[in-house]
Amino acid sequence: MGKKNKKAGKGKEKTERKTAKAEEKRARRETKKISPEDDIDAILLSIQKEEAKKKEVHVEDNVPAPSPRSNCSLNINPLKETELILYGGEFYNGNKTYVYGDLYRYDVEKQEWKVISSPNSPPPRSAHQAVSWKNYLYIFGGEFTSLNQERFHHYKDFWMLDLKTNQWEQLNLKGCPSPRSGHRMVLYKHKIIVFGGFYDTLREVRYYNDLYVFDLDQFKWQEIKPRLGSMWPSPRSGFQFFVYQDEVFLYGGYSKEVSTDKNQSEKGSIHSDLWSLDPRTWEWSKVKKIGMPPGPRAGFSMCVHKKRALLFGGVVDMEMKGDVIMSLFLNELYGFQLDNHRWYPLELRKEKSTKDKLKKSSEQKPNSSALQEKLNPIEAEEFDANEKDENAEYNEEADEMESNIDNLSECVPNSVIVDDGVLAAKSGGKPYESKKKSDMQKSLLPEIVKPCGRINSCMIVGKDTLYIYGGMMEINDREITLDDLYSLNLSKLDEWKCIIPASESEWVEASEGEDEDDDEDDSEDEGNGGSSSDETGDDDDDDEEDAEARDGDAGSLQMGDAVAIIKGEGKNVRRKEKRARIEQIRANLGLSDSQRTPMPGESLKDFYRRTSMYWQMAAHEHTQHTGKELRKDGFDLAEARYRELKPILDELAVLEAEQKAEEAEGPETTSRKRGP
Repeated sequence: MGKKNKKAGKGKEKTERKTAKAEEKRARRETKKISPEDDIDAILLSIQKEEAKKKEVHVEDNVPAPSPRSNCSLNINPLKETELILYGGEFYNGNKTYVYGDLYRYDVEKQEWKVISSPNSPPPRSAHQAVSWKNYLYIFGGEFTSLNQERFHHYKDFWMLDLKTNQWEQLNLKGCPSPRSGHRMVLYKHKIIVFGGFYDTLREVRYYNDLYVFDLDQFKWQEIKPRLGSMWPSPRSGFQFFVYQDEVFLYGGYSKEVSTDKNQSEKGSIHSDLWSLDPRTWEWSKVKKIGMPPGPRAGFSMCVHKKRALLFGGVVDMEMKGDVIMSLFLNELYGFQLDNHRWYPLELRKEKSTKDKLKKSSEQKPNSSALQEKLNPIEAEEFDANEKDENAEYNEEADEMESNIDNLSECVPNSVIVDDGVLAAKSGGKPYESKKKSDMQKSLLPEIVKPCGRINSCMIVGKDTLYIYGGMMEINDREITLDDLYSLNLSKLDEWKCIIPASESEWVEASEGEDEDDDEDDSEDEGNGGSSSDETGDDDDDDEEDAEARDGDAGSLQMGDAVAIIKGEGKNVRRKEKRARIEQIRANLGLSDSQRTPMPGESLKDFYRRTSMYWQMAAHEHTQHTGKELRKDGFDLAEARYRELKPILDELAVLEAEQKAEEAEGPETTSRKRGP
């Protein structure tokens, strides 16, 4: 999750200033002399000349993993379901943007990467689309950005890669879609279907809702135009496009519209509508969302497994008090049943150890358990008569589980002592140590392996296994580009496996200059001292100077630190950071689905009592159980979710206790030693 702060009362002023600077930058793009780093025509020509020098295909085995990147493509090799094919992508380090044109293959069984270099390869790109058919991989569109983001180029070229020979071929055919990126492309039988996307003309961003079809047998493009009076999705990019039998589904997306106010400013719009396209008649129809659909979000990923589509990730932005915008990066997993169009949350099945514990507990009441085992769905009414007693049993079970989980709360400090600027907390007269609490958390609550919240991740299915690769998230104002790979067995739905852990993600603070005016203003307004100049040093408060001193040598953000922030394992922090962290946690808990999230101070028993219907519906998707078995399954899922979030809720309690103690001590101070 990332958080972007704006000082209270300055939101409108800052927006106007940044809008003016954006216009100035746009004008410079159109008028100023192009630097070599931004001369895209020259860069692409140079790349083309280098490609012409290649005479043969070169395959290098067992190479290091690809560098972190986003907006790349990842496909299952149709000739080998345990091999993933990765192409292209981009990486932004806070100062420069790097676009890639390399081709990798990853063997999941051997856990080895190999990189392929071929003559006549496509130029580097990101935000393109790729589909595989027979022994070929087809790529269309995308964009190339200059290092300084001053110039960019949208592609409309169409490429074919022979997966047997690793040879590329450009298909120069008439009637292809116009240049674009952010579009989506799917395979239906022997046809490739392309819809939407956007094209930036420097003066405006143009969004598309056109529909094109490429026939793989006849090698012909065809544009499908709407009939008079027919229904049709609005222009958009970044949506999800997936196929089931003779239906093509379109869900969500993003677009910008020029507002009607005096400033004619652009307003972003997140779409959450669902459409179905009949590829036999090319007619669109709107699909009513039923069940428990995900809330509106941008940047999520989807893919299809058998009779259901899977949705993962995305980001939700919410305006908080004091002109604060909170960005919550999600890692929820949803299912969409393709035959009846019903949405539901996908929760992992409970770990075996707790199931055994529940089984042991149920065996302590053999008569009741044996009786309930004999019940069938027809006897539901008779069974419901005993529901009150069963709820009491689950309350006892919840109390037992909670007694272990709540041992963590004994470490919550009752008082806080500030000694030379270092926070030390006490609980019951004994020194409180964050490391001690962390160790206890690890012993009582084993770390749950799952991908962190993110946007624009690559998501594919092969051999009943879901793979999620990379993506992007934010921490404060820093973009973290991920390169981790997770898998989930969709037949078992028992646990995530981290195949490749995330590596470090570099972040470079922008240097001074006219192109970095925005960053300097952000530093002044938001108190981010990473690139503050000496001229503004007298106006900065002590906290900002502390941040500058601390961040001065930090040229990059370690992924370990990022993950620690995601999990709430941050160290003792200054008051301003503490307040921000409290706001961040509260926003996280508030923005998440209330049916999946315990309230601060809520016990496991109360949490399950409030949300039992949700968890039973989620459990039913796994087991199809009814009656008491379904209640057990639902309780398993609720207890797993409670255990997952308990450390975050405990951290919130610790931070609020420390904040309350500090406020009682007096005004904010700093421990920074100033030189003579």
